[in-house]
Amino acid sequence: MHPASPRPPAVGWETRSWEQPVDRSASRRQQLGARGPYRAAVPAEIATATLPLAPALQAEAEDAVRAITRFDAEVTAVEELAPLAAVLLRTESASSSQIEGVTAGARALALAAIEQSSGPNARLVAANVTAMRRAVELADDLSVDTILAAHRALLTGHAYADPGRLRSAQVWIGSDAISPHTASFVPPHHDRVAAAMVDLVAFVRRADLPVLVHAAVAHAQFETIHPFNDGNGRVGRTLVHALLRRADVTRRLTVPVSAGLLTDTAAYFDALTAYRDGDIEPIVRQFVGASFRAVDNGRHLVADLERIHHDWSEALPSRQGSAARRLLPLLLNQPAVNVAYVVEATGVALSAAQRAVEQLDAAGILVRSGGGRRHRVWVAPDVIAALDAFATRAGRRA
Repeated sequence: MHPASPRPPAVGWETRSWEQPVDRSASRRQQLGARGPYRAAVPAEIATATLPLAPALQAEAEDAVRAITRFDAEVTAVEELAPLAAVLLRTESASSSQIEGVTAGARALALAAIEQSSGPNARLVAANVTAMRRAVELADDLSVDTILAAHRALLTGHAYADPGRLRSAQVWIGSDAISPHTASFVPPHHDRVAAAMVDLVAFVRRADLPVLVHAAVAHAQFETIHPFNDGNGRVGRTLVHALLRRADVTRRLTVPVSAGLLTDTAAYFDALTAYRDGDIEPIVRQFVGASFRAVDNGRHLVADLERIHHDWSEALPSRQGSAARRLLPLLLNQPAVNVAYVVEATGVALSAAQRAVEQLDAAGILVRSGGGRRHRVWVAPDVIAALDAFATRAGRRA
């Protein structure tokens, strides 16, 4: 007989008045449904909550943490491929954005990183890389202010999101809902958000909880509060990595847990609903499974990139220490370059950078990709293919 599922406090509900004008472009049925009072969630306080968990699930969570720690150590030990930490950060950022419907392929992301034409989605994912890096760097000082800083990094330039500020209006979840009345979930009224975030930060600063359980619940509570106008999912997943770093589970890597969640986003959203109903086990199970899948997929990507680097080293005739050879590991992280990038990344003169690119082009490592004579860009197709294969294995939708 299985033990009963843990039942920590579920969200409460309160009635709020709705005085917004009706959207006249909506159907009559929608207009009628968008009138009168509505119900908004009241998040349970979790700063000192106990989190009972079935022993078998807790053991699985501990196994997942050990798997993440081993993977972090394996990749850190490959000194020649130091940029792999940055590669995994970017893949995790792309996967986290994909859960929110923001999709960009590896080539577009690489172009965005050197500020070439790449489209708005790629620029958003590139901003997510910055936000995730910011959150992880501040892991030892998690506070409302550092979470706001991550949001600001993610959405600077997008005024609708009010970057770096807690929301000052009611939001709701449900693509077809024109008001909170018919939404699938209505987060707390904005006048409750600040206090809920203080409670959440008190929770994330605790040191008495199993790491992955701690991270999963913190993430679910953040999504329940939904403190921003936009970007909640992406910022909420950066919080997971900040907690893993804070607990020393990871030292250098951002393990692509969001890529693991991508395999079944419906189950992930169902688990968030269950959490709001007072059951933490589904969201913990989602993070346990996602962690194992992330490590497996990450190992596959690392093996692909190691093979590519080896093949490049064999194919390139340039001497050791040359600018072309120094550029090889950097291409694993940044598979689209221009001469200006090579100058900045390697510190060589402009003429040496140009010569390095030409040598890599001649060896078939780089391929010219559009642009006029003054804005020439080269891409490393082997790396682009490996990164897109990683996305395919993760189940990312086109």
